[in-house]
Amino acid sequence: MTDLPAADSGADPSDLAAAWLARLEGVNLIDGAVVPAAETLEVLEPAQMRALGRTAASGAAEVEAAVAAAKAAGEAWAETPARDRGRAVQAAARALMAEAEPLARLLARETGKAIRTECRGELAVAADLLEMFGGLGSELKGETLPFRPDTFAVTTREPLGVIAAILPWNVPLVLMMLKIAPALVAGNTVVVKAAEVAPFATLAAAEILNAHLPPGVLNVVVGTGPDCGQPLCDHPDVAKITFTGSEKVGETIHAAAARRLIPVSLELGGKSPMIVCDDVDLDRAIDGAVTGMRFTRAGQSCTAASRLYVHRSVYEPFVAGLRARLDALVIGDPLDEATDVGTIVSPAQKATVERYLSLADAAPEAEVIRCGALPGTGVAPDLFLQPTLILHIDAASPVVREEIFGPVTVIQPWDDWDAVLEQANDTTYGLAASIWTRDLSRALKGTKALNAGFVQVNAGFTIQPNLSYGGFGRSGLGKEASLESMLEHFTRKKTVIMAMD
Repeated sequence: MTDLPAADSGADPSDLAAAWLARLEGVNLIDGAVVPAAETLEVLEPAQMRALGRTAASGAAEVEAAVAAAKAAGEAWAETPARDRGRAVQAAARALMAEAEPLARLLARETGKAIRTECRGELAVAADLLEMFGGLGSELKGETLPFRPDTFAVTTREPLGVIAAILPWNVPLVLMMLKIAPALVAGNTVVVKAAEVAPFATLAAAEILNAHLPPGVLNVVVGTGPDCGQPLCDHPDVAKITFTGSEKVGETIHAAAARRLIPVSLELGGKSPMIVCDDVDLDRAIDGAVTGMRFTRAGQSCTAASRLYVHRSVYEPFVAGLRARLDALVIGDPLDEATDVGTIVSPAQKATVERYLSLADAAPEAEVIRCGALPGTGVAPDLFLQPTLILHIDAASPVVREEIFGPVTVIQPWDDWDAVLEQANDTTYGLAASIWTRDLSRALKGTKALNAGFVQVNAGFTIQPNLSYGGFGRSGLGKEASLESMLEHFTRKKTVIMAMD
């Protein structure tokens, strides 16, 4: 894998992170080896607005090499006993946690996310996903079928082949493990396309995994969507595409998969409602809004609770309490242990968020409340944004209807239960939703009525191992994070009938 010092060698985690960065500049991981790319792209360190390093700008040739390596490794990996594949993945989980601190620092530097509130937790969940799926090898089993007394009929599950896993930049390690862990345990080989905006922690994690896998089983290429992602989706030897990212790119990937009639899993956008009822534990609901909106991730989450519907009887104290909680968050250097909120990932993403804020500022009926203090010295100010609450804005505004992917949420009062459920469902998305109430009957009726795939009551969890995760409508296709995702999305079922006479 690497000749870098181990995390338990006594070396400073910052030095280890810098060593990973130096090793992985301008490379792909193909057939178990670090392969320098012919062309490179600059990667920005958002909190400092300077170059963090350079990454591969891969194209069709690099994709061809990675897919060929994965295909060549496929037969032997598929024939490896499933529990042995699982043990290898679990060993990788332990190795990943041994390097967690330098990887968290690398992740914080390239994404701008705060190391204390976001990056360390991401490493822990990523390792937990590997551990969980690694233990599910024994579940790759079929059924016996009661067909006819003179036949023996069974089903078996087989791997699909080469999986293309295309990652976003917001939580790259968790989302990588959601895709590659079930795929690998099920006997597939994988080509990951890392996000060119934040590729280094992905490459480092993959190199750690490669120390426990045969060459070619896991490969990583880095590049832009048109130059690298599109050739990967179009490659005739790719048997399945799994993607997390924007709705627009998801449409393109779905079309590419449809042309070749191969399966696809898509986890796309969201505009998730959070309904706060009149009987709520107000402090708990306010904490839930801070967590559910993913404010410590600067709102860069598809499950962010970006539409808050608050009963009119508690509306004013809820808004005041939430504002006070957000004012207390520390916005600053992602590597500072005091920091709660880091940066937006890139100038392009910040421009997108500011476009929506400009719409809110220009709406005469809207009240825009920017919370917290922007950082002073020690960082570049360009990509920091304050958590923002938008009140009284028209429900037809794009600020209410479209995914912003920034630290911005809309708060609207409600009086009628049936009407607020209609408002919550008035969206093309259907990823996540939550209800905050002490009334069990209301909670049960509400969870049934909400048109979302990941619904919570008095909780605002993000993706968790062993909880089936995926949306409805334009939020995507398929489920992740559960046994179901491994069986249904990374195997194919074969029926075998044997005549007994």
